[in-house]
Amino acid sequence: MMSLIDRIPLMYLVLITIFLGLAPFFPEPHLWEKLKMLVAGTLVKPIDIFDLLWHSWPIAILLIKLYRMNAA
Repeated sequence: MMSLIDRIPLMYLVLITIFLGLAPFFPEPHLWEKLKMLVAGTLVKPIDIFDLLWHSWPIAILLIKLYRMNAA
């Protein structure tokens, strides 16, 4: 699994993270909206939880890749 993450070009991962993390751009990015809901305790609907996971997975992969690049 980690070798798969290592093979992903960093630039592609950064672009995916930016676009998926900020989509939709207006009126408010879903990720920001879902994080506010999580803090407020209103993130209870399955679609909202899925939305949070969907928009945040690239950030997790990017952080893992950056960690592995620095640890090597």
